[in-house]
Amino acid sequence: MNKFFQTIILGLLTISSDAQSIDKIEAIIGDEIVLTSEIESQYLQYLSQNYTNSEEVKCEIIEDILFQKLLVNQAKMDSVVVNDEDIESEITKRMYYFKSQLGSTEKVEEYFGKSKIEIEQELGKVVRGQFLAQKVQSSITSDVKVTPAEVRDFFNKQSESNIPQVPSKVEFAQIIIKPEISNEQKEKLRIRLNKFRERVYNGEDFKMLATLYSDDLGSASKGGELGFVNRGELVPEFERAAFRLKEGEISEVVQSKYGFHIIQLIQRRGNQINVRHILLKTKVSSTALYQAKIKTEEIEKEIKDGQITFNDAVTKYSDDESKNNGGLLLNSSTMSAMHIIDEMDPALKYTVEKLTVDDISSPILIKMPDEKQAYQILKLNKKIEAHPANLIDDFSMIKDLAQNIKKQDKLINWIQKTINKTYIKINNGILNCTFKNKWRK
Repeated sequence: MNKFFQTIILGLLTISSDAQSIDKIEAIIGDEIVLTSEIESQYLQYLSQNYTNSEEVKCEIIEDILFQKLLVNQAKMDSVVVNDEDIESEITKRMYYFKSQLGSTEKVEEYFGKSKIEIEQELGKVVRGQFLAQKVQSSITSDVKVTPAEVRDFFNKQSESNIPQVPSKVEFAQIIIKPEISNEQKEKLRIRLNKFRERVYNGEDFKMLATLYSDDLGSASKGGELGFVNRGELVPEFERAAFRLKEGEISEVVQSKYGFHIIQLIQRRGNQINVRHILLKTKVSSTALYQAKIKTEEIEKEIKDGQITFNDAVTKYSDDESKNNGGLLLNSSTMSAMHIIDEMDPALKYTVEKLTVDDISSPILIKMPDEKQAYQILKLNKKIEAHPANLIDDFSMIKDLAQNIKKQDKLINWIQKTINKTYIKINNGILNCTFKNKWRK
């Protein structure tokens, strides 16, 4: 049911003025209304992902919208509230996503045919509705639990064709060796940023300097502005400096994993700040990169010769934060140490597939998240071959499946019960759909 409901509804903002002129109410759910534009825009979103035209899918989208409206109506009846700061933060994240895809605020405005303020206002309505619906849905299913006996019973009732296939997974650890940046280069960047700081205090425009000189290309086009962010969303060194500032004040030079910054506070709202910054990135010399390669090869030899264990080498040598977790490389999507092989980056997959358990790789030149190059050694800790799920190896996964189905059953019961006591009016045009729930009365 939530196939479309849980996505970022980009299409909600793409309705043209012509479409708005013929917009009409297709359904009323309590105090909530469903507009033609909502249905059409979400369907356009679906089609934009290269799916084929399908009336069946359109009906699924309509039912998702009806379901969300039912949840929002219940939220209002139950006086459910959502945090305005959370909504503002989500709007900022989505606007940042749009800008990252299209290039600039101006291009976002051009794409949607609306001003930034109008886009944010419409996003605010969408996000508030989604947050309210999510809160109600969570409250309905929050007490659903499954016992080990229920999990076993659920699994034993599945036919062989219904037992899920567990894909091949691996767990591996890493040692990262980064090229050293000379103190001389660091000092040059500090001096340069301090000169920018002086120029601003002497009357020059921080935004212009950021546009011309910042190495953060994403914010440079906006005069260095990041938009509102919550406490905890920035790297620690940057955040500590930014939250100490008064409006208009410029920080001392701040070093982070991305390079060196100066920061100017634009506005603060509780635990949210909007800042602009100038970033100067450190540059890796070919000599430093070669020295990192030699160091990594020496570490590899130490491990293979038995002079040091891989785990001790992680602690002693690795330049990455993963050293605090035994070098484990976590899956960014699940935050689990296990990675599905077929979902891995092709280059990483190629390396890992050649290893057997407890093997270590030769040094690999990689690009880090900050776009800098480094050398990496991998060790394969564990490998699980693809297999049909079973209660011994995959109990946690089967438990989640059983619990989700139990939650879905409770949600379906709640939907029908709430439909029966809620005022609902649906236009004949969408009554041709075959819905899973009895929206017709």
